Amino acid sequence: MANSAGRINKLFGTAGSVMLSLYDAFPEDFDPAKTPLMVSIDGLDVPLWCEHFERRGQTGAVAAFADLDTERRAGELVGLEFRIESLADPDDDEFYLEDLIGFAVGAEETGSGRRFEGTLADFYDSDTNPLFELEGDGRTVLVPAAEEFIAHIDFEGRTVHFILPEGLLDL
Repeated sequence: MANSAGRINKLFGTAGSVMLSLYDAFPEDFDPAKTPLMVSIDGLDVPLWCEHFERRGQTGAVAAFADLDTERRAGELVGLEFRIESLADPDDDEFYLEDLIGFAVGAEETGSGRRFEGTLADFYDSDTNPLFELEGDGRTVLVPAAEEFIAHIDFEGRTVHFILPEGLLDL
C-alpha cells in the first residue's frame, strides 16, 4: 500500500469541488486520467477519479471527482487522506497472453520429438478454449493457450518455448 500523498482539506465552490493539500509524496507527473486518488471509507479502499484536477502552487490543488457533483457528497470526503497507487505495479509478474503476440516460438512434442519454429502470430481469447496461433515452417498451427504447455517465456529476448502433447503439431 502506498503512503499518503495528500489530504482533502475543504470544499471549493458549490459544484462538489474540493481543495487538496499535496504532501511531498505526491508525484510531479500525476495524470488524473490514468490514476485515481485512493481513500479509505469505512475500511474499504475507494478510487476517486478526477474529472478536473488543477495544481495550485507546489502543495495545493483543486479537484472535482466523477460521480461527486454536489457539495454534500464532496463534503463527506473532507478530512480524508488519499494515496496514489500505480495501477501497473512494476514488481508484478502479471501479463496478458496477447502480450506474447510477435514472440519467436520454439515448440516440441513429447514422445514424437517433432519440433516447430516460428512466431506466435495471434491469440484467440475464449472462456472455453483460448488458443495461440503459431506460424512457421510454411504452416499455421493452433495450440491451446494452457499454462502447462508453456515451458519458458523470455520477455527480454521475446521468445516462448512450448512443450506440447504428441499429435498437436500434426494439425
